[in-house]
Amino acid sequence: MSRLHELARVGQSVWFDYIQRSLISSGELSRLIREGVRGITSNPAIFEKAITQSGDYDVEIAVLAREGKDVLEIYESLVMKDIALACDVFMELYAESRGVDGYVSVEVSPHIAYDADSTVREASRIFELLAKPNVMIKVPATKEGLTAIEELTARGVNVNATLIFSVKRYEEVARAHLRGLQRRLDGGLPLDSTASVASFFVSRIDTAVDAELDRMGMKGLQGKAAIASARLAYARFKELFSGGPWDRLASRGARVQRPLWASTGTKNPGYPDTMYVDNLVGAHTVNTLPPATLGAYIDHGRTAATLETGLSDAEKTMEELEAAGIDLASITARLEEEGVKAFQRSFDTLLEGIGRKRDEVTGG
Repeated sequence: MSRLHELARVGQSVWFDYIQRSLISSGELSRLIREGVRGITSNPAIFEKAITQSGDYDVEIAVLAREGKDVLEIYESLVMKDIALACDVFMELYAESRGVDGYVSVEVSPHIAYDADSTVREASRIFELLAKPNVMIKVPATKEGLTAIEELTARGVNVNATLIFSVKRYEEVARAHLRGLQRRLDGGLPLDSTASVASFFVSRIDTAVDAELDRMGMKGLQGKAAIASARLAYARFKELFSGGPWDRLASRGARVQRPLWASTGTKNPGYPDTMYVDNLVGAHTVNTLPPATLGAYIDHGRTAATLETGLSDAEKTMEELEAAGIDLASITARLEEEGVKAFQRSFDTLLEGIGRKRDEVTGG
């Protein structure tokens, strides 16, 4: 039994934070599923790397270009095909897990992250276009995104709420999901087919906080903010998804919106390479791992449940950071804004790359 299967027994699912056509066509994705991978996430940065830095899509780009497709049409054709193919590969796991796992996530355009109405329209369109029960639509958890998350959940769209950096925003996302489920219940609609995760980004928190602490000369608190934040968010998850209001939804088939730990690749080479996996193991959670972190975890990761072992320490860490003058609310707000901008840049770079390849095969 692999470490990934052992994690699943504890209640945590590992999803792979990467997608590329050759990953699917070579059979590598099927092998990873046998190894214990239980889903896939993608984002504009991942597709930018996959499409512009490989030759996997060149022939298809040429065919679409000769058909007169513009850059956006080519982009959508390539991405939707990858997502659909991956959904098919995961369909058996989706069925075996009764809809708990086997999901493939694709993000709406990051350029509409601050437009709730456009996000709802685009996410609904993609969900209907793919017509796969195991696809999740990634929606940036901006303030405007909260409105979209509630509305999409009410419509029965599977949502991966992404770019969450603070416990406060996590709670707002969870409450938006619960409001959406309640609206479905009030409308006499089924709840058991609607799934969601809340993607809490971890390593970027430490990168930002550590930089502030370094300037203050307070190295003793470095490398603690992210895991402490995640543990506090998990504590809120357990509170929100238990008790009267939730029990009424659960009795009608509602699924918990699982916390998903994202940005789990260790940015600081001085930290253990499985730091954001080993310390965030708990029931009803997902950890999405990029290729290097997945390989490291399979090789030497730990599977003991750790999420609830240091809650008092997490609270103490937050108090110490505040006493040191760290404004975590300001830092996480900045990280959200920077995250949206980074995805926008990757999306634009991707389209530019497709445009160059299109021009190459059509003579400009």
